[in-house]
Amino acid sequence: MQEDLNLAPSPPDELVLASASPRRVKLLSDAGYTFVQQAAHVSEAQPGTAAPTTLCLKNAQRKAHAVAETRPDALVLGVDTIVVLDNDVLGKPADRTQAHAYLTRLQGRTHQVLSGVTLLRHVTQTECTFVTSSDVIFKTLTPSIIDAYLDRIEYSDKAGGYAAQDHGDMIITKINGSYSNVVGLPIERLAQELQRFSITPTISPRQT
Repeated sequence: MQEDLNLAPSPPDELVLASASPRRVKLLSDAGYTFVQQAAHVSEAQPGTAAPTTLCLKNAQRKAHAVAETRPDALVLGVDTIVVLDNDVLGKPADRTQAHAYLTRLQGRTHQVLSGVTLLRHVTQTECTFVTSSDVIFKTLTPSIIDAYLDRIEYSDKAGGYAAQDHGDMIITKINGSYSNVVGLPIERLAQELQRFSITPTISPRQT
């Protein structure tokens, strides 16, 4: 069973991504890192229970701690990314109607994308946490443009109902700050923190 396999000792320099997100896998791979992926099955804190910065950091910590219990020697990476407009957290839409409503609220406005990040090595009780914020400026969108955009992407698993990496030019004017953070993993800041744990890319980062 998977649970039994996860109890095997991990190399001290092993990096474990506590996420099922294919976008985070791609970002970490493209940056040149070697890692193991293990989804964290936890109950996440919901919008409205805490300030946005606290919320995403709390969820990142929950994910990292859940996986670190099964891989105590490894360095576990937990991440939670949220979309915030006027201090309201826009989560993953329940359906197309809600996705359309989210984009209608975001159109013509500047909002923030926050990623809470936790790096945890359970055996030494070593933990590093941080939050990265990027400003995303949306174009003025008509209902027909929003419909055309939603026709082109899988919106159900995207916070705010959109993805910068999927036809983002249809809806986004500009991103101030980390682009990778908007996609789901702030690679620039993460690389700095990983280096503190003596984890560096093992292959040359892919050019984009």
